[in-house]
Amino acid sequence: MPPTLRDDPVRAAPRAGVLRSLRAREEWKFFAVLPRASRGLCATWWALVVVRGALPAMATVTVAHLVGAVEHGASLWSPLIAVGVVFVTLQALAPLHTEVSANLGDRLALWLHDRLLIATTGPPGMRHLESREMADQLTSARDFDLGIAGPPMNLTMGFVAGGLVEAVAGVGQAALLAAYAWWAPLLVGGAWAATHWLLRESSRWDRHTGEALDAQRRAEYTYRLAVDAPAAKEIRLFGLSEWTVGQFSAARRHLVDLRWRETRLRQRPLRWAVALLVVANGVTLWALARDAASGALDLGQTLLFAQAVIGSSALAFGGLNWALPQAAHSAATVLALGPQMADRGRIGSGTVPADGAVRAAIRFRDVGFGYPGDGGPVFDGLDLEIPAGASLAVVGLNGAGKTTLAKLLCGLYTPARGAVEIDGADLRGLDLESWRRRITAVFQDFIRYELPLRENVAPLGAPDEVIAAALADAGAGQVSDLDTVLSRGYDGGTDLSGGQWQRVAVARALAAVRQGADVVVLDEPTAQMDVRGEAEIFARILRATQGCTTVLISHRFSTVRHADRICVLEKGKVIELGTHDELMALDGRYREMFDLQASRFVHEGSDAVVE
Repeated sequence: MPPTLRDDPVRAAPRAGVLRSLRAREEWKFFAVLPRASRGLCATWWALVVVRGALPAMATVTVAHLVGAVEHGASLWSPLIAVGVVFVTLQALAPLHTEVSANLGDRLALWLHDRLLIATTGPPGMRHLESREMADQLTSARDFDLGIAGPPMNLTMGFVAGGLVEAVAGVGQAALLAAYAWWAPLLVGGAWAATHWLLRESSRWDRHTGEALDAQRRAEYTYRLAVDAPAAKEIRLFGLSEWTVGQFSAARRHLVDLRWRETRLRQRPLRWAVALLVVANGVTLWALARDAASGALDLGQTLLFAQAVIGSSALAFGGLNWALPQAAHSAATVLALGPQMADRGRIGSGTVPADGAVRAAIRFRDVGFGYPGDGGPVFDGLDLEIPAGASLAVVGLNGAGKTTLAKLLCGLYTPARGAVEIDGADLRGLDLESWRRRITAVFQDFIRYELPLRENVAPLGAPDEVIAAALADAGAGQVSDLDTVLSRGYDGGTDLSGGQWQRVAVARALAAVRQGADVVVLDEPTAQMDVRGEAEIFARILRATQGCTTVLISHRFSTVRHADRICVLEKGKVIELGTHDELMALDGRYREMFDLQASRFVHEGSDAVVE
């Protein structure tokens, strides 16, 4: 028995290479995900592509039969009915296909959004969200919804459908030429297919270059400045409306210019393509004219094949549209982001349950850590012990590593060297989810959920009495009713001042304490409050978290001084550690920073810092 292609690795290798090349193309990946969005809509969409693509060839045949019937004096009823059916079907299927395309595009957009949310929220760490490379890819992936480099997906699917219908129509028209001569579809179809290849290759460009990604990032950023509320005050106050629009237009125009520069047709290939088309179509039409003149073809046949030659031109432009490349790029990027972000955001989780309160101490032992691409290390041999049940304040200049310390303690990053130990056990050996149930935090950039107050305090749910007690502990018992949505964008909704929002964020952490958390991290939790307000709320926090291990990061020494101990971070290490009185007596860096801040308040006539 002769060997098959599958049995012969030498012969099978080229075919496998072609398949790999096809599957690597972004367009292939785009069409492969359509059934995942909606299997039924996808099947209907493709069926309409095939039917609508076949109808032009059917129209050519029916019109030719009608002309032939007229020429030979035959009955016109059947040809007229056939022409009418094809015409009506053509008109009826177009709007139906548009509607199916829009619905399939919406389903695909939802599916892509789901994949993006899984990719970004799934990893237990944060490195994937603070990586510029990942941020660039995320910006590129999200463009299917932003519409900066292309239309939204529900419109894109309509453009793609139209292009594919043309491609099928071109194949159908070329196939009709086989009834005239075996070489005709090969010659005419091949010429138009070569032109199609030239046009498609000329439209391909690398969107992953730094210049293109920067332009896309800048366009998205300025777009968000214009449409989101937080920037509205400054844009209007400083007269930046025209500037914002100009910045967006410039970035968007730069993207268009980059694409044109990379995809413009080269003159020599274009000349060859035109020459090929002239020869192929000229030879075929000359042969048709010759046979028609000799009587070998009647009028109906001549019309049929002439229309088929002209209709075959759809092969060149079918499947090509300006929307597909960007949509395919977004879909392919979304598919790639999942494993990439999972790898970047991976944090090892042990199996030891982190049950029970911290009994002895939390210790940073010889910790080394740095952010990729940010130069030197943040920590270089950090040693710090936090006794269980005590409060520790962390101070230092900007960039000293205060927030990084909080991230490491929360298990959002892992040290490159050394360890964070909980009662002597490496945090990496603990079950991460159970540890995070033991720890709660208030960050300076806390989230303002557009949800009822109840869900702002306890997003995963808690008894109302726990929520009310946490709000009271934070001094936010009267900010709003528990069922009121904290956003004016909803009926009956309201908004809060910056200080009120910070009290709600503190209440969120205190509710977690009431539900079992025993380690509290406060990273500039009251930055929008005045000095007295911060001192008052920190006193409330200390009372509500009595018995918990509390870490406070703050620039205000009126608050810092009330902690059990204070550590001063500098150049990745602890340079001073002790109580407020001890550090003042030491007359070192802490005393210097304290006196500098105190002198400012004294100059401004306030004694808040030395209460």
